[in-house]
Amino acid sequence: MHSDTSLAQLRIVLVEPAGPLNIGSAARVMKNFGLSQLMLVNPQCDPYSDDARQMAVHAYDLIESSQIVATLPEALVGCQRAIATTARSRDLQTPLESPEVALPWVLESSPTAVIFGPEDRGLNNDEMLQAQRFIKIPTRPPYESLNLAQAVAICCYELARVGQRPQGIEHVPLTSPPTTSAAATLDQLDGYYHHLESILLKIGYLYPHTASSRMRKFRQLGHRAALSNQDVAMLRGILRQIDWAIHQGIDSKAP
Repeated sequence: MHSDTSLAQLRIVLVEPAGPLNIGSAARVMKNFGLSQLMLVNPQCDPYSDDARQMAVHAYDLIESSQIVATLPEALVGCQRAIATTARSRDLQTPLESPEVALPWVLESSPTAVIFGPEDRGLNNDEMLQAQRFIKIPTRPPYESLNLAQAVAICCYELARVGQRPQGIEHVPLTSPPTTSAAATLDQLDGYYHHLESILLKIGYLYPHTASSRMRKFRQLGHRAALSNQDVAMLRGILRQIDWAIHQGIDSKAP
């Protein structure tokens, strides 16, 4: 069976939640299914309000122990894997999967995260690409958008169900089999992508007005490659050498 430690170390990440009732409901359903790590990214309401307490019932301790951070990358520090949720189709060249297909993968490592977007807009493309896989809960048109707490409930249920499954149940892999090196954490990858962007801007491969869209493709490429921490260290070493060579060239041209 999947390790209880993996379930205990899985983070439920709510990005800019606007409603204390939803935060309280999410905490309650997390406790129902044995999850305990709640991360709030730039909440747009008071997560400790009476409304949140009322909906959390006996799970208010999860809100009290929750971590509040300013940005999504901060919420993912140390995570090796993350899944982002969406209510609509995306043009991100990465398939949308159902919870039962994708969620087993996130429990094969720890710590990991499942990310939920704001109630009014969901996750934008840049936020989605902080994760390696994407899930869409199958609902029926014309009203396909779920309430935030309902989406958290469905995913928590599926995660708990996966936790009771024997390992070896087939699911769709993200990439080729992993290497023997430890997988790069999402914050290591984020640092690499920012470093790569700065170098590509310097050498003129990227332009400021198109850099964001082009970097999304590099993130997708990196996610598909399942880079290890050694891979990231090597790639950043190359970037540092390129940066050094750029400055050497500039210095040699100086009068």
